[in-house]
Amino acid sequence: MITETFPSSDFESVLSISDLAARLGVPIQTIYDLRHHGRGPHGFRIGREVKFRASEVEAWLRRLEEEDELRSRVGRG
Repeated sequence: MITETFPSSDFESVLSISDLAARLGVPIQTIYDLRHHGRGPHGFRIGREVKFRASEVEAWLRRLEEEDELRSRVGRG
C-alpha cells in the first residue's frame, strides 16, 4: 500500500466554529446564527464539524468592512 504524504504547507489553515468564535470574541451561537441567515463565512463540513478556510474568513471580514464603510458613507450623505 502506497501512502502519499503532503507537506503541511500544501494545506491552508482551517478553523473550527469554536476557533473562529474565540478569535472574533463572540459566542459560538453568533457564528451559527450568521451562517443560518446567510451572512457568515462560507464553510464546509467534515463529519459533524463545520470548518472554515482562513482565506474565506479573511474575505468575509473584508466584505463586512466594505459593507460597513458603505453604510457609514450613506449615513453621512
